[in-house]
Amino acid sequence: MPEIQGYRFKEMTVDGEVITRDLILLPDRVVRNWRRQEGHRLSAADLQVVLEAKPEVLIVGTGAYGLVRVPRKTRRAVRAAGIELRIAPTGRAWRLYNELREHRRTAAAFHLAC
Repeated sequence: MPEIQGYRFKEMTVDGEVITRDLILLPDRVVRNWRRQEGHRLSAADLQVVLEAKPEVLIVGTGAYGLVRVPRKTRRAVRAAGIELRIAPTGRAWRLYNELREHRRTAAAFHLAC
């Protein structure tokens, strides 16, 4: 599984590569340039690649200031797929991802800016 070495506003280092756009980490790959249909509002459709990968847990990094919202409908869709959902500002979420990836099949969706 990909490993995160660090995060700062608009920048995340994954497996030694600096990434400057939002991304999804799946157990077997990195999805770069991830975009949401409604900007700071996360829908189940935005997470289709995650739902198809069927991880045990999904971590959503909501940005440096936590501006990305995860509506109830989206939360229900993730849980209905049998995926545990954890949501936190990206500064905390990346550390949680690194902890969980050691023991569980983990995916993450990160907003790197606001």
